[in-house]
Amino acid sequence: MAAVAVVVLLLVGHGIADIRRAVDGLGAWAEIGFVALVALLTCAFFPFPVMAAAAGLLFGTLTGTLLTIAGGTLGACAAFGIARRFGAGPVAALAPERLHRFLDAVGRRGFVAVLYLRIFPGVPRDLANYLCGITTVRFPAYAAATLIGISPRAYAYVALGGSIGDPLGSPQAFTATAVLVTMALLGLFLVRRDVRRSGSAAATSSPGSRSVAPP
Repeated sequence: MAAVAVVVLLLVGHGIADIRRAVDGLGAWAEIGFVALVALLTCAFFPFPVMAAAAGLLFGTLTGTLLTIAGGTLGACAAFGIARRFGAGPVAALAPERLHRFLDAVGRRGFVAVLYLRIFPGVPRDLANYLCGITTVRFPAYAAATLIGISPRAYAYVALGGSIGDPLGSPQAFTATAVLVTMALLGLFLVRRDVRRSGSAAATSSPGSRSVAPP
């Protein structure tokens, strides 16, 4: 909702209807330009919810969601490429051991690790783009996990932006909020499950431990 408030401050003062008419007048160029802008701003750490909410205001829920997913995925892939090209050397030389362990773990898990980073609540999305670039995660796995992981939140923020005129009475706003809550709970559940499995595996393989056959 904070993202929606920012969009209101930026756009409402100029008249949403007027801006939409101007966007419609540009035709496909408006959509192409928006995707390019989202990709560029993603690399520059601009808040994703603000961009998505703006898409809802300007293009509506369906088109806005598709454009936001496209721009967000392209931007994330660009940040990944920049980090892989220029960041590996400095990080290897300067990063603390704890960061190296984290990057190694992400590299080993690949697709699953990137997907968890996308859906776990509170993870800085844009920072994760660059961090993944200095891991050994393969680009196709990274791109696929990013596309899947950002899509639900893209829809939610776009829907919130598109329902600014009636945030309390809009079914879209209710659905969007439910999606965000569900994503947060799912992320927490999956990571907690993984932590438990890792702990069980470590206990089983530790020296001195004995495996007990099931009855």
